[in-house]
Amino acid sequence: MVDVWLPYGNTEVCLRIPTRNYLGTIGPRDKKGAEDPESEIERSLEEPIGTDRLSDIAKPGEKVSIVVSCVEDSEHAEFILKTILKELNKANVENKDVSIIKGYDPLRGYPAIDDPQLQNDETFRGVELITHNPETENMVEVGKTSFGTEIGLSRMFMESDLKILAGILDPHPYAGYSGGRYCVLPGVSSPETIQQTLSLVTDPMARSGMTKGNPVHENMVEATGLARVDFTLNVVKNSKREVVRAFAGHPDDAFISGVEFADEIYKVPVEKRADAVFVSPGGFPYDVDLYESCMGVNNALDVVKKNGTIILVAECSKGYGNADFRTWIVEARDLNRIERQLRRRFSVAAYVARSFITLLQRSEVVIVSSLPDFFGVGVLNVKTARTVNEAIRYFSDASGRNASVLAISHGSITIPVLVR
Repeated sequence: MVDVWLPYGNTEVCLRIPTRNYLGTIGPRDKKGAEDPESEIERSLEEPIGTDRLSDIAKPGEKVSIVVSCVEDSEHAEFILKTILKELNKANVENKDVSIIKGYDPLRGYPAIDDPQLQNDETFRGVELITHNPETENMVEVGKTSFGTEIGLSRMFMESDLKILAGILDPHPYAGYSGGRYCVLPGVSSPETIQQTLSLVTDPMARSGMTKGNPVHENMVEATGLARVDFTLNVVKNSKREVVRAFAGHPDDAFISGVEFADEIYKVPVEKRADAVFVSPGGFPYDVDLYESCMGVNNALDVVKKNGTIILVAECSKGYGNADFRTWIVEARDLNRIERQLRRRFSVAAYVARSFITLLQRSEVVIVSSLPDFFGVGVLNVKTARTVNEAIRYFSDASGRNASVLAISHGSITIPVLVR
């Protein structure tokens, strides 16, 4: 037997797989976190990629806007922004001329910047803290992308003399990766611009880890060019959420270098498909409810055989989560209908429901969770198990003693790549 420990809520569960069936366990190929994260970010600002140093670009008296996409990650946001401000201060840019904008994210909404660490830290005294709300901001049209998207952006951002983007570069379910251009679109974009871009999410190339040929990513890149962004800072972390490397400089060059490095962590080669894949989203907070759990586990479809079995190992301590998500998966199981809705008007709930229904249509699904059995069996029409080993016994009985099993420990941030 091989013991495999999978994250489950704030703990782990042990899956016991017969050696003859075990293909392996995959997860991010973690790199060691930087000993001093702030020093690593300072290094990236001192060695920018494809452009001059920020302290050489900035001029006293200029209005500076910094769009950040990681304020909810308060610890990292604090020293990322603090380090950028120090670099601006070297150019004699005063805090009163700096605005920090919390970018809008359709997956997370637009909570206000109310982190006391930012508000009370002396480093940020005098800096304007803003949350971009696409419904209320004053917008200005800056052009059209090759996809036909009219790009409307925050007037305040566009009227800044120096435009900076800062964020975490993580796998993203439809943009490929977050970071960089994601701070512009959707970060400081108009509702119309966001909706036109998100109508592209049904394209098969709009997926986690994919940038080349991904229309959502490419539209964002074009929008960033139209915005005339001056500088970007992208931070790559490992599965422990430790800062590993920072990439600063030209919006395109620094992002591309960051993605190449992130690929080394998050993209994992797999030699062959398995009859069954046990996948954990990665424990809390990725599996707090079914809605969150389904956000990033569709990559498991790439490494399971046709009509194989996917066992979702997710605690779901808060039940199914988003009420609209529940409505979509219960009342609108027609995938074509959901995709028409997404092209017409994007809804995160519909998008996540589409992911879950795709799992159901292409594989057998078993859920190991704290969800009531009546919900799994009666509402979702999937099999349920109380433990991972109950699930593997069911699978073994149904598929035979020689069926192959693969485990994914952090499905939300693992991108399996089948080696052809």
